[in-house]
Amino acid sequence: MARRRLGRRRFLGHALVGGAGAIRSAHAASASPPGAEEAPSPRIAVGVMGLSRGRGLALQFAAQPGVEVAWVCDVDTERTGQAVRELVAAGAREPRVTGDFRRILDDDAVDVLVCAAPNHWHATATVRGLEAGKHVYVEKPCCHTPAEGEVMIAAARKHGRCVQVGTQRRSGAGIIEAIGLLHAGAIGRVYAARACYASARPSIGRGKPAAVPGNIDWELWQGPAPRREWIDNRVHYNWHWFWHWGNGEFGNNGVHTIDLCRWGLGVDFPERVTSSGGRFAFEDDQETPDTQVVSFRFPDRKLITWEGRSCNRQGEDDFVTFHGETGSLKITDGGSFTLLDAKNAVVESKEGTRGDVEHLVDFLGCIRADTPPALHAGIETAWPSTLLCLLGNIAQRSGRTLACDPTNGHILGDAEAAALWERTYERGWELRS
Repeated sequence: MARRRLGRRRFLGHALVGGAGAIRSAHAASASPPGAEEAPSPRIAVGVMGLSRGRGLALQFAAQPGVEVAWVCDVDTERTGQAVRELVAAGAREPRVTGDFRRILDDDAVDVLVCAAPNHWHATATVRGLEAGKHVYVEKPCCHTPAEGEVMIAAARKHGRCVQVGTQRRSGAGIIEAIGLLHAGAIGRVYAARACYASARPSIGRGKPAAVPGNIDWELWQGPAPRREWIDNRVHYNWHWFWHWGNGEFGNNGVHTIDLCRWGLGVDFPERVTSSGGRFAFEDDQETPDTQVVSFRFPDRKLITWEGRSCNRQGEDDFVTFHGETGSLKITDGGSFTLLDAKNAVVESKEGTRGDVEHLVDFLGCIRADTPPALHAGIETAWPSTLLCLLGNIAQRSGRTLACDPTNGHILGDAEAAALWERTYERGWELRS
């Protein structure tokens, strides 16, 4: 397709539009794609990097009218083979295969880079994708450190491309309606939101040095991260639980709920952050908490709390609950909602969806539009939600309450905690601003 560069002023105007009305309008515009018999033009070619979550994204993109998955990329040859088989079985054209995402960036026929690689890759892949003229769909959390998010926003502004973050519940119709009710005053002034996540993850045990499996390029897997030896209980999934590459359960799944809390309350950056928790369920190699409670206080007397139990699913937890002067509102993991009055009686209840496909449709609509609509989870909208998770983890790691600048989230008066705002990079992979 022909390259479409948005003017910087126009891009920023659309990227910064907020509020329930703008979100409702953007959703309405993107939720009714043309029928398969009349595929939209122009064609959009996609390259997908990271084929765990990325396999599902590849299949969803390939199912959209006028979209072709041209490349699949993973450092594990078993994963690339599986992705190709699944795409072909679904009726898609066989994509090209690579272990190095830079081959996707070098292909001028590719319009979109999808980054579903581990968290330490998100910022580097996004920025380099933008520099290569690609639109980017990047999985949550959008970045590994707070500093990376700031660089990503600057790059999106500079290169005028659409950058959608994979907090897909922003595109769920039921959730959009629920947040609209909050913003319209259905429960009066909304002052508190509580989020929960529970899972039943087993112990990762104690790992030991071993030979790297022949199907994995360990050097390229590490990419921007300073080099570590191969330990046999880290890859593929357990990297989430090590600060060197991941952000724990808070950054892994907590970001979905925190994003909804922040959206419903209409807040961005906190003035105070506290965290309590640790590795309570098991004694093993995991560095990040399996049990954690984080609290964020915002200006205008508003509060968000998050409770995570990644190794214990017993009991019932609501996904997100909002509390206001005249009632409360609950949103489920699946995207349904229930509105309750001050006496806890049900006022309204509606089924919904997580918004997975709608989120991709929203992104593709931004790419195709001459005047792009506001993305549901554009980088400037999504970064503050990721930042809250990162700040909660910094409070946990430092063992102290953080005082933050409520205009930008920066840590005040604590040099040791503020040092975790950024990270070091492997030589040659430094993040370019």
